[in-house]
Amino acid sequence: MSHHTHRVRTLLIILGILVILAGVTYGVYRYTTLSKAFRVEQTTVASLRASIIELQDNLSLSQYERDRLTNVLVATEQEKGVLVEQTDELADTVDNLTKLTTIDPELLKKYSKIYFLNEHYVPSSLTDIDPQYISGTGRTLQFHEQAWPYLREMLEDAATQGLGLRVTSAYRSYGTQANLKDAYKVTYGTTAANRFSAEQGYSEHQLGTTTDLTTTKTGTLTTSFDTTAEFKWLTDNAHKYGFVLSYPKNNKYYVYEPWHWRYVGTSLATTLHDEGKYLYDVDQREIDQYLLNIFD
Repeated sequence: MSHHTHRVRTLLIILGILVILAGVTYGVYRYTTLSKAFRVEQTTVASLRASIIELQDNLSLSQYERDRLTNVLVATEQEKGVLVEQTDELADTVDNLTKLTTIDPELLKKYSKIYFLNEHYVPSSLTDIDPQYISGTGRTLQFHEQAWPYLREMLEDAATQGLGLRVTSAYRSYGTQANLKDAYKVTYGTTAANRFSAEQGYSEHQLGTTTDLTTTKTGTLTTSFDTTAEFKWLTDNAHKYGFVLSYPKNNKYYVYEPWHWRYVGTSLATTLHDEGKYLYDVDQREIDQYLLNIFD
């Protein structure tokens, strides 16, 4: 091999070694650079992960706070509702108590030989019955002022059906009842009078809410009143106006009085009608529950 060839070969080897060294050096450089970049990226990723976790925690906390506030709001609204209901109930109770103080507690008592009205008792207010509804002429009869509109409407509606209902007796004072009873005793005897007439203080007429009814044809009180169309209409309709028959057949107080009708309010009268009962069949405590709305 010539000297020249040997020299070229040596140069090529050196050149190859230099290329290899350059490649290694570049590789180390790239590795170092990429390693640094990777570590930076790792740090960035870790930071992002921490931020994400923090955000998730904050989001969870916000959701918790939102749920808690929602629950508090719901509970507050419920408490408010309860308070409103309690306030309304209290207001109704106060209104009812106030209303009861203005209503005569005697109006629904069972008087016939049970409760007693003293000689000084007079209804809170009385009004004259329209003369056109009174049996006979030149007579003045009075009725409880608050119950009169119901009696008037009943008489008017009966008239629209071609019926001639008339009032022959209404409010009677303690003294009037006493005089009437004494007169009956003289005429019929005490035993007979006690069968159809109440003693003073025990008459429903003293309340001012009771009326004796007749017809334009008869004009008198008679048990045959129950054969009239007027009585049949009363039996079917009087409860709608708040009136009930006090002394039906076989009652234990007085003789049968188909003419004797008492105002007790539409609610109680309708209940008695629907259940087929009479006022004196029902316990007084149950009756008293209707007092509040007797004129409603």
